[in-house]
Amino acid sequence: MNWTPTPPDDGVSRRSFLAAGATGAAITTSGCIDRVRSVVDQNTDEQLSLSIATVPADSDRQNIRIARRLEANLKKVGIDVSLDMRSQSELLKSVLLDHDFDIYVGLHPASYDPDFLYEALYSRYADESGWQNPFGYSAIYFDTLLENQRHADGDERKRHVQSLLTGLAQEKPFEPICFPDEVRVASTDRFDGWADRQDLFASRHGYLGLEPADDTDQLHALVTDGRLTRNLNPLSATFRERDTIIDLLYDSLLTEHDGSLHPWLAESVDLVDASADTDENDAEDDPSVTATVTLREDCQFHDGEPVTAEDVAFTYRFITDTSWNLAQMPSPAPRYRSQAEMIDGITVGDDGYRLTMTIAGGRAAAKRALTVPILPKHVWSDRVNQYAGSQTFTPTQGQWSAVTASNIPPVGSGPFEFDSRSEDEYLTLQRFDEHFTLREDVTLADPIAELSEPTVAELRFEVDPSSPSAIGRIADGNADLTASMLDAYSLGAIPDSSSVERLETQSQMFYHIGFNVRNEPFSNPHFRRAITQLLDKKRITEDVFNGNATPVATPLTGEWVPDALEWDGEDPVTPFAGSNGVLNTEVAKLAFERAGFRHDDNGRLLGGD
Repeated sequence: MNWTPTPPDDGVSRRSFLAAGATGAAITTSGCIDRVRSVVDQNTDEQLSLSIATVPADSDRQNIRIARRLEANLKKVGIDVSLDMRSQSELLKSVLLDHDFDIYVGLHPASYDPDFLYEALYSRYADESGWQNPFGYSAIYFDTLLENQRHADGDERKRHVQSLLTGLAQEKPFEPICFPDEVRVASTDRFDGWADRQDLFASRHGYLGLEPADDTDQLHALVTDGRLTRNLNPLSATFRERDTIIDLLYDSLLTEHDGSLHPWLAESVDLVDASADTDENDAEDDPSVTATVTLREDCQFHDGEPVTAEDVAFTYRFITDTSWNLAQMPSPAPRYRSQAEMIDGITVGDDGYRLTMTIAGGRAAAKRALTVPILPKHVWSDRVNQYAGSQTFTPTQGQWSAVTASNIPPVGSGPFEFDSRSEDEYLTLQRFDEHFTLREDVTLADPIAELSEPTVAELRFEVDPSSPSAIGRIADGNADLTASMLDAYSLGAIPDSSSVERLETQSQMFYHIGFNVRNEPFSNPHFRRAITQLLDKKRITEDVFNGNATPVATPLTGEWVPDALEWDGEDPVTPFAGSNGVLNTEVAKLAFERAGFRHDDNGRLLGGD
């Protein structure tokens, strides 16, 4: 499939011609087998048709505007396109659970650590429900790259991640578009110190260690997404992209702050490399670490039951099989599955507060495995037993009630506990006075020492689905904070006022398009690359996000990105087939033809069944 393009003499720019050529070039990633094949009947006269799943403008205006731009350019190259608009939960259900989509536009939750790509792309997860591999992508060489980064640390891991990103840029089971700026506004009337925590609102620490005025005991926050009032199940895949509220209700062994992990429910975690106790050759074949975890003593769940090492062991086993070994086949959870899967073995100590965990992976990935929410065994095992009593106990992976039910009221051990809610109106959490961060005998180390205590008695999250309305309520002094990321179109409404503070940080979530590679023609990587060249990422960030986003070629930023994939005004692998936001239709069509498709005399792209 290697070929050398010759620039045409019809006025098409060399840059645009190379854009078309990007879809015809062979995959150059080391170890990659050329999987390119014709996926359509070249003799068919049927026009190729597809749908783009997205959410309506009142849910995410940026999302639908990206989808409409893609729709328009797909039509220009002769594809019959329809938009399939669904609510946020319905979109996630169709993508994550039902795998019922062609292309979708959405926000990926990502993570502070590159290991999130393991669950996003590992072949074994291709047929599972949940955030693990919703694209159905499967490639042995790619699995090797994913495993390599998971089992390495330091510079070696960086090299493996960069190889992984290089392969991803060629294969494109999904295409990152941009990282949006997360902009919020806060009122300075009742709280101080907002600027010091503007990077923290994606985690529990954004709502801990608040600095209220003397007469203030409640944070009144506004959210534009009502899903948090409907479902508080930590294992649900369709009711949240990020886990901020879950992290306030549930503790994890370690907590993340600014990309680093620190002891939380665990008083200490001691990691020992397998090579310290194992023959060096064996350690290289099966790299792992041993984690000795000591829990903080006398911690409680919100129902008064003690938190013990048995609850920790239960959590990791339950995530890998939510049927609790009572069904004929395991039923892994649709969330946290790849992290829990790293745990090869758990031994609980006699004192109930210590456990030893064997974790398959390097230190960085092993630590990330210790960030899952710890579940109370007595609550969740009872739920399973209630259903297992039926002779027809067949828990469909990722979709049975244990992982989809609302879980209201939730029972966790976090710094806040559930108080009340009204669906699509509000959620109120109250301070859990028995939380370990409020005990005098507990001292947390910097940098989280000042960002750990629930300093207000109540968190009230009120639903206001309009970003401009939420900004107005902050400006009028009727709320303290917009907890949700504001829509880009509304940012001009932020007033220049000493009583309103603008909080801004780059999100770790990224907008992207995802392909269902289980189905033709999306199983053809050349077809996927041809589609990605219809996206002018630079103009999308300028026009759709009003400059409040950063265009990218990879789902990671910073040190992980190889020089060849750094954004330099255009996508370095599949640049936009046009210029200044205007598609060069002939060049774009050529890209699809080089991918193995053909156009009829009416300009329709032919293919399909």
